[in-house]
Amino acid sequence: MKGRPTPTLNFTKAPSPEPPCTKRTWLHFNFRSLWFLCCLGFAPGNFTPEARAQQLFIEKSDASPALIDAMYVKGLQFLSKSQSAEGTWTDVYGRQPGVIGLCVVAMLAHGDDPNVGPYSVAIKRGLNALLAQQNKDTGYLGTSMYNHGFAALALAEAYGAVDDARLGPALQRSINLIVASQARNPAGGWRYSPESSDADTTVSGAQMVAMFAARNAGLAVPEDAIQKGLKYFAKCKTPEGGYGYTASSGPNAARCAIGVLVLALAKQKDTADFKSAWQFLQQTGGDSHYQQYYLYYAAQAYFHSSPDAWRKWNAQNIKTLAATQNKDGSWDGSFGNSFGTAASLLSLALNYRFLPIYER
Repeated sequence: MKGRPTPTLNFTKAPSPEPPCTKRTWLHFNFRSLWFLCCLGFAPGNFTPEARAQQLFIEKSDASPALIDAMYVKGLQFLSKSQSAEGTWTDVYGRQPGVIGLCVVAMLAHGDDPNVGPYSVAIKRGLNALLAQQNKDTGYLGTSMYNHGFAALALAEAYGAVDDARLGPALQRSINLIVASQARNPAGGWRYSPESSDADTTVSGAQMVAMFAARNAGLAVPEDAIQKGLKYFAKCKTPEGGYGYTASSGPNAARCAIGVLVLALAKQKDTADFKSAWQFLQQTGGDSHYQQYYLYYAAQAYFHSSPDAWRKWNAQNIKTLAATQNKDGSWDGSFGNSFGTAASLLSLALNYRFLPIYER
């Protein structure tokens, strides 16, 4: 996502897929949503848009559920209308698989049936675009590991929810590439190319989240790969408590949010590294240069770290996004309005909690 040139790809074939995993089904996904609605007193036949708005918040909040849902739907309508027939988006970054993947995840996060719901066509088009760009031999999605990580996350969240037999094998290939790329990287992390011999925390964070999502989906992600990734993040831990880009210096808000999220997903919230990173994150106040990128990670980091802190952060985020949403439903950003909109929506998606990766 930084726009830097990517080295020429010359990647050998990914390792053979592991035994097929147990596939999640939309039926299971739908029953979980149905159970939640029943707990709130909604009968299936009475599930209206108003009911959806009312069921947003499990925890106390001063924010209006109806306002949040109206913002979210307006953003989804923008993404749906501005998508091409090939499944990409009209701005430059919207053609990249990482942005396509995040747009798909934003649609899935609203909780509509991805097979017959209002955004099912857009979801399927987006997934078709991702699968069309995947190298069938190596599993590589796009031309940078930034793109690969976010696209793999989309495959993981769609797998078992979207009725498409191609998703399981494609997800397995994408994870195989992530694991193989790390295995040949002396740093134990990832950078722009699968062949890179150095690493940075932003690219590495995308791969780590993708692996956790794939594990949630039922794939047998090697524990060794998770542990090596955590060791790389530990090497980049700064004295201030945050995370540097390629070394243990120069922390910023976005990278700190990535580190906090990675440790939370790894069930490392009792560690000293997590506690110091969480403390540093709360002191940063955001990242004006990469605002939507920060929001995407910070929403998850706050959500996993502290219900009270997340409620306060979430309330302020809702106000900010309500004031900055364009009339067409989009949000502007450093990487185009498709990424800006998807990242903004995903910072709101913790209010829904339909995706496995968004569960505490």
